[in-house]
Amino acid sequence: MRLVRRFGLLAVLAASLVALCLFAAGSGQVDVPPAEVLGSLLHHLGLDLGPEPSAIQGENALWIVRFPRVLLAVVTGAALGCAGALMQGVFGNPLAEPGVIGVSWGAAVGAATVIVFGLTALGNWTIVAAAFCCGLLTTLLVYSMSRSNGRTEVVTLLLTGIAVNAVATAALGLLMFASTNDGLRAITSWQLGSLAGATWNSVAIVGPVAIVGCAASFGLAGRLDLLSLGERTARHLGVHVERLRFAGIVLIALLTSSAVAFSGIIAFVGLVVPHLVRMVAGPGHRILLPASALGGACLLVAADLVARTAVDFQELPLGVLTSVVGGPFFFWLLRRTRARSGGWG
Repeated sequence: MRLVRRFGLLAVLAASLVALCLFAAGSGQVDVPPAEVLGSLLHHLGLDLGPEPSAIQGENALWIVRFPRVLLAVVTGAALGCAGALMQGVFGNPLAEPGVIGVSWGAAVGAATVIVFGLTALGNWTIVAAAFCCGLLTTLLVYSMSRSNGRTEVVTLLLTGIAVNAVATAALGLLMFASTNDGLRAITSWQLGSLAGATWNSVAIVGPVAIVGCAASFGLAGRLDLLSLGERTARHLGVHVERLRFAGIVLIALLTSSAVAFSGIIAFVGLVVPHLVRMVAGPGHRILLPASALGGACLLVAADLVARTAVDFQELPLGVLTSVVGGPFFFWLLRRTRARSGGWG
């Protein structure tokens, strides 16, 4: 019965994601009914099924603006959701999340550096590579500083995240000071988080990185379940703990860098989604990781839809919307964790 419920959750999340994508792609200044959205997609795939948009404006809106934006929201949300679940498993801490402990901001500094100085050494992959390197260094720093006597300390983890966020914010401020007007606008947009710049090119860059990162994360699920029993038990059962943690850290940096490369700082997705999934499906990573990826994609598609349709002719910052939901959730989780442990000491 529990197995049916768990796999049923994946089916519900997948169906919800498809429905959300069809609705989101048709919503905006030029409304396109979901049936016509599906029909247009099927016709482009060579299947003569369903109605196509009656007006050329609707067709152009779908394929130039809406589909790239929805797909970028899907891969970004999936990367953030999976990275959050993976980070909580690697650190053994329910409060770990790329945005909370500064990994997203570290990756953002790398990408902003590329924008300001116009670096193009790796072509279209330069931003992702710079974000990955800075995100990896930040994750390693947080991991090393939060470890004490073989375990991850909650207080040290949070304080390290605060310090990293402060340093990254200062670095971004210096980059903004040294940048041109175009660079200034780009970095400001990064800090607020937005999918407004979504293009097919950005989807082609972020998509493969996020897919490979999520797939590799799923391969660690069984060992993460053993690690959750404790390091000593995991070692007795044949798990190379430090190798597992390092692989997890690299994947977290990869997923986070792909998420922030074009979307900017979108906080709390990796904190909220894994906990909601865990409440339904339990702590097993074989379900938790893919469900968190699907849940993150659903949440970000829905949040982006609200961001661009809530106010006429204006777009709300996507990162602000996710923080409005995630901030109170984080406070609740913090109090719950403290109450269970009887304090921080």
